Amino acid sequence: MDVVLKKRETAKNLSPEKRHKFVKLAESRTVNAIKAIRVIGKLGNRSHYQYEDNDVRKIVSALTKEIEALKARMTEQGSRITVDFKL
Repeated sequence: MDVVLKKRETAKNLSPEKRHKFVKLAESRTVNAIKAIRVIGKLGNRSHYQYEDNDVRKIVSALTKEIEALKARMTEQGSRITVDFKL
């Protein structure tokens, strides 16, 4: 419960400028990430591309690992995990 209180106290102590900057960047970067994922999804058109189920698993695994690394960086865990990708 102390962690929850500390997070709330920290959020209250943020300057409006830092909050504004975070919101602006978070929205922009999240939109860009969603667009990038949608572009990757277009590779699913089998009439234009040839791939195997294993390729799809590798792509999804790399994206999932990166999401987990994002969660870790944005929480108390603060991990600096990096994900490299290659088919």
